[in-house]
Amino acid sequence: MGTNENRDRDAISDLSSLDDAVRRRLYDYVRTRDEPVGREEAAGAAGISRTLAAYHLDKLADAGLLTTSYARAAGRGGPGAGRPAKRYARTDEELSVSVPPRDYGLLAGVLAEAVAADDSGTVREAVAAAAHAAGRSAGGEDLTSALRGCGYEPATTAEGGVDLRNCPFHRLAREHTELVCWLNLHLVRGLLEAGGQPAGRAVLAPRPGHCCVVVDPPGPAGGAPGAGGLRAGGGKPAEGN
Repeated sequence: MGTNENRDRDAISDLSSLDDAVRRRLYDYVRTRDEPVGREEAAGAAGISRTLAAYHLDKLADAGLLTTSYARAAGRGGPGAGRPAKRYARTDEELSVSVPPRDYGLLAGVLAEAVAADDSGTVREAVAAAAHAAGRSAGGEDLTSALRGCGYEPATTAEGGVDLRNCPFHRLAREHTELVCWLNLHLVRGLLEAGGQPAGRAVLAPRPGHCCVVVDPPGPAGGAPGAGGLRAGGGKPAEGN
């Protein structure tokens, strides 16, 4: 295990891959997709040739910013279907750097352990209140911008709801899943209230690879979540949201 200084040096090297404008366009496209992306699709989205896209996508994968897999196109299989094509997806791993070195993740872990050790639930309720207040402070009329500003990567659904593609606290959520989902729920509810919208639109609906919270479409269904804000059929918060 390296020192913070060595990890930051490696992270700077990897993140420098995004300094290239073409590479950044490819990365931004891939990270918004729910399914792995092929070279042809990525090239079309970035407005470049397939060969150039393949070069830059592989560089992003080498830097640990994308993961790779192989699959045939939908509907193609069996003899004569050809070789599986290389596909790219956003990695679940995160890269961060601070100069000089800082370790806020360690502090967050210590505080999460303290919350977990409080059997009375008083600290957990205090966390919910603080998260709600933080959401109200960070929110505004433009919900999408407010969510993006908090790191959620929102995507509007066809029904008018909002899917949150990213958990801003992903690393901490791996070990303290229920606490982080609880915090996310009340933070997003605070963002909604700040924009004059019903807080109850934010509900827990855990799915792998996404934040545990979704924002239901506006209207009667959006203001009446189930007990504790858990959407019917949502189950327990997913590990590593």
